[in-house]
Amino acid sequence: MTALLLAGCAKETPMQTSRVTSRPVIQDTPSLMHQGPYGSVIHQAANTYGVDETLVKAIIQVESGFNPGVVSKSNAVGLMQLKASTAGRDAYRLKGRYGQPTSFELKDPQVNIDLGTAYLSMLQQQLAGINNPQTLRYATTVAYVNGAGALLRTFSKDRVYAVAKINQMTPEQFYQHVQKNHPAPQAPRYLWKVNNAYLAMR
Repeated sequence: MTALLLAGCAKETPMQTSRVTSRPVIQDTPSLMHQGPYGSVIHQAANTYGVDETLVKAIIQVESGFNPGVVSKSNAVGLMQLKASTAGRDAYRLKGRYGQPTSFELKDPQVNIDLGTAYLSMLQQQLAGINNPQTLRYATTVAYVNGAGALLRTFSKDRVYAVAKINQMTPEQFYQHVQKNHPAPQAPRYLWKVNNAYLAMR
């Protein structure tokens, strides 16, 4: 069952699977902390932006199956399936850059992981005030696929009241709320997939 859950599952059917060869392959250290493909890159990005390292890995597993050349029908690119004009642009702004990343850049594992993790940190800022770390992980996961605003509106149109309602719930109650009330059908499925990948990787 675990193998089935961890099968690479990009949001949409990949149209392209070319590998980027512009940079040398980064050799990961044998340290258990940095295990797996791109482990040291993920570790560095997670530390830089204050994001759960295992969550980054779980999202990569679900989004691309660790294939850096995947491009979806909606033009989401690379390991973390970033769209240049949305998440890519937002992450650029966080880093003090203008414009948006190119498709070539997003196929570079180091760039993709850096920008994707930066975007996760932005989502966490938008969800600031959620007290329980597990609930925040669930919320960040859902926000990654459908936005923080859409998630919070399932609780209230008022952000402060929405966060207060979330803080009255256990993580399991929050999880069930998303499963039953999120208007985007992919959101509950995505939370389920990423959470199972996360638990398997811990």
